[in-house]
Amino acid sequence: QVQLQESGPGLVKPSQTLSLTCTVSGGSITTSYYAWSWIRQPPGKGLEWMGVIVYDGSTYYSPSLKSRTSISRDTSKNQFSLQLSSVTPEDTAVYYCAIGPTTTVMDYWGQGTQVTVSS
Repeated sequence: QVQLQESGPGLVKPSQTLSLTCTVSGGSITTSYYAWSWIRQPPGKGLEWMGVIVYDGSTYYSPSLKSRTSISRDTSKNQFSLQLSSVTPEDTAVYYCAIGPTTTVMDYWGQGTQVTVSS
């Protein structure tokens, strides 16, 4: 059974960089899945797709977040990571990682991790 687990600080100060890691177990992300995504949900709002890294290492980002977002991977550890720079309180959200066969179909999701941006 494939499982995803997000990890990282739950509290980040304004103007700092938010860094999260998604660890995948139960399958190899390089041989089994095409796209590895990050999604977030601010309080009281819907899901917001942030970006994706695909099997060949190419990355695609939401236009609204592109200037502040970076997604990378460490295939030796079956992990992929998110960095969001210059955060503000508006970046407070539950952050999810997900993997799937395409950039728009996500078969497996992590449970989500709460990140609060506050001084």
